[in-house]
Amino acid sequence: MPVKSGASFRLAALPVVLMAQLLAAAVLTLTLVWVLHFRGGVSWEMSSNPQLVYTAHPLFMVIGFVICTGEAVMAYRIVLGPRAAKKAVHLLLHLLSLGFAAVGLYAAVKFHNDAGLAHIRSLHAWLGIATIGLYALQWLVAFVYFVFPGAMMTMRADYAPWHIFFGIVIFLMAICSAETGLVRFIFPGNYPSEAFLVNFNGIAIFMFGVAVVLAVILPSRY
Repeated sequence: MPVKSGASFRLAALPVVLMAQLLAAAVLTLTLVWVLHFRGGVSWEMSSNPQLVYTAHPLFMVIGFVICTGEAVMAYRIVLGPRAAKKAVHLLLHLLSLGFAAVGLYAAVKFHNDAGLAHIRSLHAWLGIATIGLYALQWLVAFVYFVFPGAMMTMRADYAPWHIFFGIVIFLMAICSAETGLVRFIFPGNYPSEAFLVNFNGIAIFMFGVAVVLAVILPSRY
């Protein structure tokens, strides 16, 4: 049997990036339908419905740590133009992600405080706190190395592979945090339709994470 050339299995990043955009749209749509239809929206007032405060947590975390972070990771594949423009979009999307995450974290802390519940007891909480801490540290270090005028080019070149590696690791930690967080909203008494939607959303989030990582490691073109 003749052996096919390795070139037959080559894949460029563009189709994977397009697939990632479709998956991001699916994740956002499923999350909004879940939050608005099944959970009744969000609120910052515990007097109305305490669960509406907590529902703001997954909404802002998915938008920030999953979608915005994924788009930031792929910025160098998506943005057309000079490298400076790609760097600016990459940096701003990460900053936007941190902003959404801060709001989502505030929602979780407020709910636990108002309800008198203990903090950081679950695997989801441990992963989430670690992800937020490492994310902020990664952003600050990257700002010093790649934006601050005093950084030497040799320092940037030495750190760049580690920046990419830790960026992917932190993004995957965010995906794991989202998955473990979704599980906490599914209980035996929930409506089956909500459980199906949350499960599909979890699969979409996982597939989006895979597509983002694949888009980063694949070459731009062959």
